[in-house]
Amino acid sequence: MKTITLSPIVCALLLSACASKPPQPQSQAAPKQATAPPSGFERTLELQGIRFQVSCSNSSSTNKLVITPAGLEIDNSPITRDVDGTVTGAEIADLNVDGSPEIYIYATSAGSGSYASLVAYSANKRKSLSEIFLPPVAENPKARVGYMGHDDFAVVEGTLVQRFPIYGKGDTNAKPSGKTRQVQYKLKQGEASWVLKVDRIVEF
Repeated sequence: MKTITLSPIVCALLLSACASKPPQPQSQAAPKQATAPPSGFERTLELQGIRFQVSCSNSSSTNKLVITPAGLEIDNSPITRDVDGTVTGAEIADLNVDGSPEIYIYATSAGSGSYASLVAYSANKRKSLSEIFLPPVAENPKARVGYMGHDDFAVVEGTLVQRFPIYGKGDTNAKPSGKTRQVQYKLKQGEASWVLKVDRIVEF
């Protein structure tokens, strides 16, 4: 076999080419996807030494609401309720100024109507919770005219306020043509439970 001998110059060129060859890129792991923030509702509210922890997963059109009180003298058991839609807010107040606070939790239904609903409890003499009843708007002849949802609740100056747009005849759900109606409720002692009774209705 014939042996091929490379000159020193050729060998130097080959060695230089190998040394200058760029390194192969290393495979990189795919970046981790950012975790979506939780859509659930969590809030802790306290007044007059009574605390309420409110939580709801808000994961479907119907959800489980959990209210956990603390500071009551007799019963601090959690309360679990089904809500139509998702919980959108919660407030603590003492509307009847009796030294025992109430918890007001607001939910909005799924769908184009976005009807609001209320879950509320009062701390009876700081001992245990009893439910607060809110009569439906449909039962009030003055409040129900032109009502088609899209309402919201808020505690305002010692009253619970419900606001919603007024719909005229033939209005679509997305385009109310009327003013805004505000229904103000006062907390009163009923025969068997607390009741939110209409105190005033205004339009603007």
